[in-house]
Amino acid sequence: MKVALLSPIAWRTPPRHYGPWENIVWLLADGLVDAGIDVTLFATGDSLSSAKLESVCPRPYEEDRELDPKVWECLHIANLFEKASQFDLIHNHFDFLPLSYSRLVKTPVITTIHGFSSPRILPVYKAYNGHVHYVSISNADRCEDLNYCATIYHGIKMEEFQFQPQPGKYLLFFGRIHPDKGTREAIEIAAQADLPLLMAGIIQDEAYYYQQIAPLVDGNKVVYLGPVGPQKRNDLLGGALALLHPIFFAEPFGLSVVEAMACGTPVIAFNKGSMPEVIREGVSGFLVDTVEEAVQALDKIETLSRNNCRRWVEERFSQKRMVDDYIAVYNKILTQNQTGQD
Repeated sequence: MKVALLSPIAWRTPPRHYGPWENIVWLLADGLVDAGIDVTLFATGDSLSSAKLESVCPRPYEEDRELDPKVWECLHIANLFEKASQFDLIHNHFDFLPLSYSRLVKTPVITTIHGFSSPRILPVYKAYNGHVHYVSISNADRCEDLNYCATIYHGIKMEEFQFQPQPGKYLLFFGRIHPDKGTREAIEIAAQADLPLLMAGIIQDEAYYYQQIAPLVDGNKVVYLGPVGPQKRNDLLGGALALLHPIFFAEPFGLSVVEAMACGTPVIAFNKGSMPEVIREGVSGFLVDTVEEAVQALDKIETLSRNNCRRWVEERFSQKRMVDDYIAVYNKILTQNQTGQD
């Protein structure tokens, strides 16, 4: 089986700091190679993978503003589809734009939908519904107007996340600095609980950061660390008393939530989107609806077993489980394609 994986090019695959989609493509590519699949990864030229690498864009455009995103996205997608006949299957992780190429090639296309950035992109998904095979990353993140061949939860490399049985005395916010992620609410929760809060992640909404977050960052009770790499991420996640995830949108998956639990750290999250699927209530964390409920949940956080948090991820969100699920879908699609079934 020859599979082409199309990764985004906003960030390197794998990302140096931020880049959740690129991270999943990297994990999938390496896992497929380990399973004996012939994989070609279409990504930025500086990407790292055990798969064969194909690239036209030399660097991530988010790291080199001289690169025009539309230009390099156009060239990147075209590079794959012009070589479509070389592959048994194309696996798209690049959102909706590659769908418009899918009827121009005979190679079947599977698209993992990593969330809907806006309802305005749905017309493209609807136009290719039934022609392209859609995979959702949680049951919560499905559009009722689309047909899906599977829900496949993201997986992580368990060995990259060290289990820490004894937590520190701080709370952690790990994610984009954006109103959707509830950065301000995380600060409020920590303040009411009288616990220090460490924050890590890219600033995605600068006005929000400078107006609502920066004035509260004092380097003591509230510390902003910026984006962090893998080793620092592991230390921060494992050392936290709890990860705070007070989201204000329907989170499609929530990778940092799984990564925290892999280190043994329970999560307190607002009960939206995929959170009931990703967190086992009362075992690996608590689902709440308000800042006040989050503060109350913190009073019970030390009743949760950090071993159970780790075990929950091992059973449900490993890289191997994700890879095995995708291989099963690949085989199903190729069998249907050969027999002419829908």
